[in-house]
Amino acid sequence: MATAASAAAPLLNGTRRPARLRHRGLRVRCAAVAGGAAEAPVSTGARLSADCVVVGGGISGLCTAQALATRHGVEEVLVTEARARPGGNITTVERPEEGYLWEEGPNSFQPSDPVLTMAVDSGLKDDLVFGDPNAPRFVLWEGKLRPVPSKPADLPFFDLMSIPGKLRAGLGALGIRPPPPGREESVEEFVRRNLGAEVFERLIEPFCSGVYAGDPCKLSMKAAFGKVWRLEEAGGSIIGGTIKTIQERGKNPKPPRDPRLPKPKGQTVASFRKGLAMLPNAITSSLGSKVKLSWKLTSITKSDGKGYVLEYETPEGVVSVQAKSVIMTIPSYVASNILRPLSSDAADALSRFYYPPVAAVTISYPKEAIRKECLIDGELQGFGQLHPRSQGVETLGTIYSSSLFPNRAPAGRVLLLNYIGGATNTGIVSKTESELVEAVDRDLRKMLINPTAVDPLVLGVRVWPQAIPQFLVGHLDLLEAAKSALDRGGYDGLFLGGNYVAGVALGRCVEGAYESASQIFDFLTKYAYK
Repeated sequence: MATAASAAAPLLNGTRRPARLRHRGLRVRCAAVAGGAAEAPVSTGARLSADCVVVGGGISGLCTAQALATRHGVEEVLVTEARARPGGNITTVERPEEGYLWEEGPNSFQPSDPVLTMAVDSGLKDDLVFGDPNAPRFVLWEGKLRPVPSKPADLPFFDLMSIPGKLRAGLGALGIRPPPPGREESVEEFVRRNLGAEVFERLIEPFCSGVYAGDPCKLSMKAAFGKVWRLEEAGGSIIGGTIKTIQERGKNPKPPRDPRLPKPKGQTVASFRKGLAMLPNAITSSLGSKVKLSWKLTSITKSDGKGYVLEYETPEGVVSVQAKSVIMTIPSYVASNILRPLSSDAADALSRFYYPPVAAVTISYPKEAIRKECLIDGELQGFGQLHPRSQGVETLGTIYSSSLFPNRAPAGRVLLLNYIGGATNTGIVSKTESELVEAVDRDLRKMLINPTAVDPLVLGVRVWPQAIPQFLVGHLDLLEAAKSALDRGGYDGLFLGGNYVAGVALGRCVEGAYESASQIFDFLTKYAYK
């Protein structure tokens, strides 16, 4: 459940320039917008140079800059962030005197090799923590929290689906189902056609709520779940594609795995000892003075020669930055406003991506508040639970934070991170914090918490008004339209990145950062360095 993989960043433009700001020239080879580290002040008349400006200091921007430095040897990287801290939507909060630590944005990540590489390169190998790969995940169905199968051997025995539903899913996965319609399908259309109604209603619909806070009848299967979509495309069915993928892997084995990387046990999730914020903070520390906080980008123009000139409002005054290449890792709606003077077509495409609101509500109950039937060996165990929209609860899902990772709550307490809102419940923005807490508490008392339990301890309520970009039907076409418009305008060396490009999960943001860094390095090698 990687909800709130991204959330609203403040606009980087549109702020009125303070009077009497001094103008300072600044040449930079690579800059990225970030926040949270001690910075070297920009002195009067300072002239820096860099190869690339990364605009946006969230996890995508910071990892792009780190990848340019560690993988491609591009050392002169400047990261610029409008906010006063790095990390974007990663928001770790701690009350050490009470023993609580929680997340108010993304909660964890899939420990893929790219993410583990970024962690190791940032000096965090010993700070990695992994969830129990055997921890169950639950879906609420007909008033009961039912475990989701974690391995093929569980399929015959789990009670979330009926026997006819399981048979329909198996036959569909083998290819005994209606053919593709010859157009882009929504997630709902693809899943109902391939796997049947029960898989969609009881597994995929709540999963879409958990990952995207989205509406599966509008999300694009190809854009949102491309790996599964490609299985049918490649092999004629989901199982046929899986077999073909395995065969191709046998013919083209992967290179040896980096021996520095830890080996997670089974399918699990990961974080860091002191929360996700350790990663952006470590990268910021590594990049040092190349990270600039409270730098608000107000304009970008093509320079007379090669590259671009970016103008910022900073604590030191107005700063101009010249860069050979630029990557925008800020939200698409912010990039749209910045890029409109360069290309109205690109700006129009970027403005059409939709970000619904999501609230993260973190609360704690005494252990005895948990219903006995929800305990395993006397403990609340598991990753968390998801709630289909059809089951009469407002909360999208709940993560068992104190069960998932160590040292998140004091002894005798359980810590629950709840997500509410999303594309099907945008009205949360008009609710007060107490109303959001009441809604979550009311829902939990229907299946997890004893109805007569004491009121929860409220630790945090964070509302993200524009949270997660929705990969709707037509998403990839819109993204291509934006890129093509920049190409037609002659804006070579100006790249788009971030979660609306790579994917909303934190892991995909890191993987996308490596991909972007390779593209930038290729551009600099072929064109900018000549």
